Amino acid sequence: MGPVSEPSDAPATSSPSGSPFADLAAFVALPRVGGLALSPDGRRLAIAVQTLDREKTAWQSALWEVDPEGRRPARRLTRSAPGESSPVWAPDGSLLFTSARPDPGAGDGTEEPKPALWSLPADGGEARPVLTHPGGISGVALAADSGEVVVTASAMPGAGDAEADAERRKRRKEAGVTAILHEAYPVRYWDSDLGPATPHLFWAGGLPAEPHAGAERPPVELRDLTPDAVPPSGAGGDLTLSPDGRLLVRVESVPDGPAGRRDRLVLLETATGEARALVDDPLADLGAPRFSPDGSAVVCVRESMSSHDEPPDYTLLHVDVATGAARELTPGFDRWPSAPQFNADRTAVYFLADDDGRHALFRVPTDGGEPVRMTTDGAYSDLQVARDGSALYALRSAYDEPPAPVRLDPEATGQHPDPLPNPGTLAGLPGTLQEVEATAADGTPVHCWLVLPEGASAERPAPLVLWVHGGPLMSWNSWSWRWCPWVLAARGYAVLLPDPALSQGYGQDFVRRGWGAWGEAPYTDLMAAVDAVEQRPEIDESRTAAMGGSFGGYMANWIATQTDRFRAIVTHASLWDVDSFIGTTDAAYYWEKEWGDPLRQPKRYEQNSPHRYADAIRTPVLVIHGDRDYRVPIGEALRLWYDLQKRGVPSRFLYFPNENHWVLTPGNAGVFWETVLAFLAEHVLDQGWRRPDLL
Repeated sequence: MGPVSEPSDAPATSSPSGSPFADLAAFVALPRVGGLALSPDGRRLAIAVQTLDREKTAWQSALWEVDPEGRRPARRLTRSAPGESSPVWAPDGSLLFTSARPDPGAGDGTEEPKPALWSLPADGGEARPVLTHPGGISGVALAADSGEVVVTASAMPGAGDAEADAERRKRRKEAGVTAILHEAYPVRYWDSDLGPATPHLFWAGGLPAEPHAGAERPPVELRDLTPDAVPPSGAGGDLTLSPDGRLLVRVESVPDGPAGRRDRLVLLETATGEARALVDDPLADLGAPRFSPDGSAVVCVRESMSSHDEPPDYTLLHVDVATGAARELTPGFDRWPSAPQFNADRTAVYFLADDDGRHALFRVPTDGGEPVRMTTDGAYSDLQVARDGSALYALRSAYDEPPAPVRLDPEATGQHPDPLPNPGTLAGLPGTLQEVEATAADGTPVHCWLVLPEGASAERPAPLVLWVHGGPLMSWNSWSWRWCPWVLAARGYAVLLPDPALSQGYGQDFVRRGWGAWGEAPYTDLMAAVDAVEQRPEIDESRTAAMGGSFGGYMANWIATQTDRFRAIVTHASLWDVDSFIGTTDAAYYWEKEWGDPLRQPKRYEQNSPHRYADAIRTPVLVIHGDRDYRVPIGEALRLWYDLQKRGVPSRFLYFPNENHWVLTPGNAGVFWETVLAFLAEHVLDQGWRRPDLL
């Protein structure tokens, strides 16, 4: 393989002392690859790469070009302090992206720049801003043939144009008003307050060419395609443009009973703004729409509504644009397809799905037939289909491989191609990854990954950390910077990554085993996995800990109430009082379908809420939570912390006032790991507590 990148631009990927995973500062500084865009002619690939800024307090995202043939090293395309993201290639070879970098030709510099749409010329040179909006540009869709553009931007209620929108924002700011009046549920999403501005879709048409030297750039007038967009969701769903730009399909959130929402597909004519429902199913959510190359059909994902008795199920729909007639492409397929795209001649659809600990690439014929798995190991994302049908491109990762761009054959099976030269390649890992299978109490196989540190042996058995994934409807299959087992492996820990009941990729019945009973089969599956791994001579069964985040945090809490076999518990962004959680989370209607109304169907809450068993906890617990976590609100951590403290359980609370469901800033990511490692060292390794310096 050729060199990774041009020497002057290559981010550092190792520390002087050896593995970057052994040095938290070096680990945080590792480059992170994400986002992939293929040019219409198939000759250029763009990726987004995050690295630390000059002050090492924030990550910057820059765009790099990767050679689709894998011959040339990657080269950096953009440089700015605010960074660049969301790359998309125009038919003329220019690269569009969003950035909050200042426009040198606009304003006096006193206002903080909002994200705008920028264009980098095909033959190089300086990027220029091409579209702005007072609410900032948050998304862009491009017609592959015509190059016409639709952008997503948030607009204030009653603002008929950009000037009126800016005036309303100014008045609120000058009056010191931050209040939001809500008239429909929900009011928050992950870490964002919904309102008062609402996402709208704006038609920009074809973007003007680069002006001649000295000439002014012609203004682009945005036309609101969704003037009737209303809170809470507005027109903020996924969208796609037909290749000729005449049609747009978007995901629209609509009311579904009291305080409920569901998603349907709406077809919109860009010339007139006229819209009609394309797929509107009262028993399902529709998402991920993509046009066929000729614009005559749409492929999308149908997610059946979950209920108290049944988890959701997923399939792909092929929809005729002219008639709205829909038919299933994956009937009887016992996996959950996602991210579908047509091949070049419309004869097949590519899609991704979790499958036995992998997130694999599949192909299914559009005229009927069984899906065919095309890849072996790894987790694929950001799939790109060459328009001439010659190749596929994607990002691939695994628990021993950070995301990297790869080129795939559009027909072959059993593929595991080498990564294309990119700036995110690692020199090595501090251990090995193995595949393990345990047997659950009911005889069901439980798939696990096991990370073993270097040197682990019968003579030097490693302490074990059980790490439970979030979701819960997901699985361990891809690289994670936040939940990275190699940080633990670099310090001598073995890490067990099991997929218990509720995990996807093992069939619908495997999900059903834990549906509405999180404290039953998911718990016993985890214990079976630990039992199996503890039999290995490389594992020290006397020194173990359990940890997890989100659903994994729920399971960490549940484990603490059910057993004292572990020396330490680390619980992050976790559910403690399930009744309280469902009433305060950002999408209560979703969770109540599984758990039931707590006033009318209290049984699952009584049987599965960890807080009801607090008196049983004997294991030291580290609680971690961010105040801006609206998915699992901070009240869960506050109640858990109080319940631990008043019972005298050895415990600590790492609180992040400005973080959300994740820990996203470099400094906080560093102290997160420093605190976790200190807590494990104290209780698992008997080394005594060492308070992190910055805390």
